[in-house]
Amino acid sequence: MATVRVDQKHRALVRSVPSSYKQALARFFATGPTDVALAKVQHQAYIDALRDAGVEVHCLDADDNHPDCMFVEDQAVVVDGHMLLPTPGAPSRVAEQPPIAEFLMSALEGIQTCNMGGDARMDGGDIIRLGNLFFVGRSSRTNDLGIASLRSLLDFFDYELRIIDIPPHALHLTSICSTPTDELILIPEGYLDAEAFGTLPDGCEVIWMPTEEAYGCNTIGLPNQTVLIAEGYPTVKATLEQRGLKTIELDMSEIRAADGSLTCCSIFY
Repeated sequence: MATVRVDQKHRALVRSVPSSYKQALARFFATGPTDVALAKVQHQAYIDALRDAGVEVHCLDADDNHPDCMFVEDQAVVVDGHMLLPTPGAPSRVAEQPPIAEFLMSALEGIQTCNMGGDARMDGGDIIRLGNLFFVGRSSRTNDLGIASLRSLLDFFDYELRIIDIPPHALHLTSICSTPTDELILIPEGYLDAEAFGTLPDGCEVIWMPTEEAYGCNTIGLPNQTVLIAEGYPTVKATLEQRGLKTIELDMSEIRAADGSLTCCSIFY
């Protein structure tokens, strides 16, 4: 997931597409999935691309009672041997978390785990990491109490956290930006102000993409200068390749149909 530095992305957790996927939440990129079989083909191609890039992938079974269960990113925040289990902002998604938490606690022996309580809400999709600098989106799914829980975790490492207000026409912070490397942030015009990320560490920069390529700004940076990108966003592809990165394009049409993006479908741990 986005909270892991590029050099730490060697293992990923994913979850299969449920047969109920047509009932997944959708509001921002499309009106909902229409082809579950195609979604499964695209999800398998996603898994294959991760494995081809050298990532060890573990796939949990789908839960047909939860149409959004494939979007695991929202259910856990893993940071350097610690894990925050947020309360998702969408009530229908809260019960997706137990098998994800159980797997990660087993896979990461000795991991320090904390849970959100009370009225705190957060989706993991509202967090990006640029080296040891973190950004969190204050959104329809993530509130101030949720952000306070994340800050408590990051204070343990003395990592900086900056808050970005997400506009109403975007779901998550990762819906409109990503860090394909630990020095670059991709962001589309028309969503955030130029000053939103503040002053970045030396050698880091924000790269602005055309508004119409907003969905393409969600990428997954992997070791060996490899970046997974969504198919159909030529400016994003050209910009990354001009910086010496190898891009791997994936058809995300049925995943986008449920407001899902590349980072939504995995947790790196």
